[in-house]
Amino acid sequence: MKNLNEKKILLIICGGIAAYKSLEVIRLLKKNGADVKTILTNNAKNFVTPLSVTSLSQDKVYIDLFNSDNESEMDHISLSRWSDLILIAPATANTISKISFGLSDDLASTVIFASDKKVFIAPAMNVRMWEHQSNKDNLKKLVDFGYEIIGPETGEMACGEYGMGKMSEPNTIINHINNYFKKLENSKKFKALVTAGPTHEYIDPVRFISNKSSGKQGYEIARSLFENGFQTTLISGPTNLNPIKGVNLVKVKSADEMLEATLNNLPTDVAVFSAAVADFKVKNQKNEKIKKKNFSELSLEKNTDILGHISNHNSLRPKLVVGFAAETNSLKNNSLKKLSEKNCDWIIANDVSKKDIGFESDFNKVSIFYKNNSEENLPKMRKSNLANEIVNRIISQLN
Repeated sequence: MKNLNEKKILLIICGGIAAYKSLEVIRLLKKNGADVKTILTNNAKNFVTPLSVTSLSQDKVYIDLFNSDNESEMDHISLSRWSDLILIAPATANTISKISFGLSDDLASTVIFASDKKVFIAPAMNVRMWEHQSNKDNLKKLVDFGYEIIGPETGEMACGEYGMGKMSEPNTIINHINNYFKKLENSKKFKALVTAGPTHEYIDPVRFISNKSSGKQGYEIARSLFENGFQTTLISGPTNLNPIKGVNLVKVKSADEMLEATLNNLPTDVAVFSAAVADFKVKNQKNEKIKKKNFSELSLEKNTDILGHISNHNSLRPKLVVGFAAETNSLKNNSLKKLSEKNCDWIIANDVSKKDIGFESDFNKVSIFYKNNSEENLPKMRKSNLANEIVNRIISQLN
């Protein structure tokens, strides 16, 4: 468990019978060199005492949102900034519901909303509560937020019933957290480049050729790569998306600018070409707005195929080259053809003719075609979740 050494873990203990397991979680974290601070919800005090928690953590226990003994700093801000990771164990159905709906009426929920750190949730509740549709919906929202769920397990419960809902054992929770930090450490040696969004190929100062790409998928991939430890550069065409903290953002407009920026940021270990680059540009771009009476046929020429150019480059080709294919028909045939012609390692293809996925949507449904002739079809999911799925596969490939 060497990856836990000197890591700062903020443990939130909620009010459930499984709270006694949190004491063992603290002991194991401390044993493996982690620094631990704890927050007890008001209900948690009915199951474990602040004295037992502070004895194991060797630090004060935080309970109240507004603490008159600590007026110099706001605990919900300072705790969220201090931690490397937030663990909620046990996470009750009430707490899961509260944070999924954006409520923050106590210290625990307020800290979660004030933090940009990774959040792990170890649920613990009665089997009927676990299986209730509202709980399933709440957990799905938290997964969409990027939270990671550990467990629960199946077994006999304190109430005498049997089923899914037991909090995972402390060793299981510790292993999950250790593996998370291990993955971060392994990924620090890797550099990643992502292209995203459309390009604008100007006809004159006010008109351009473009497409409906929003850039959302590429931005989410860049975010996931960075959160998994990669040194990440995002080369973005014109979008309405906000920069990602920690990601090196290079803004471009045209395909030529995107190619130049890509070349300037090589070499890299992995390159994900998710941008919807315009295939053509205007041969003779005008410096002044063209009047209607002077408009004649546009003379077009092909843009450089950025994916193909980089993938076939002898000295600058990344170890792993991932291309995207936005198709409206013959998705598999067109993707396999693109995979072969462009000499890339993967093609991630989606059907952009469907309104509820792809361009402009927050959801996507893709098929991944690999160079070894294998194929993987992923279900419809949020682009943030899909980005995590893609990055997990990238990490496996590079390692």
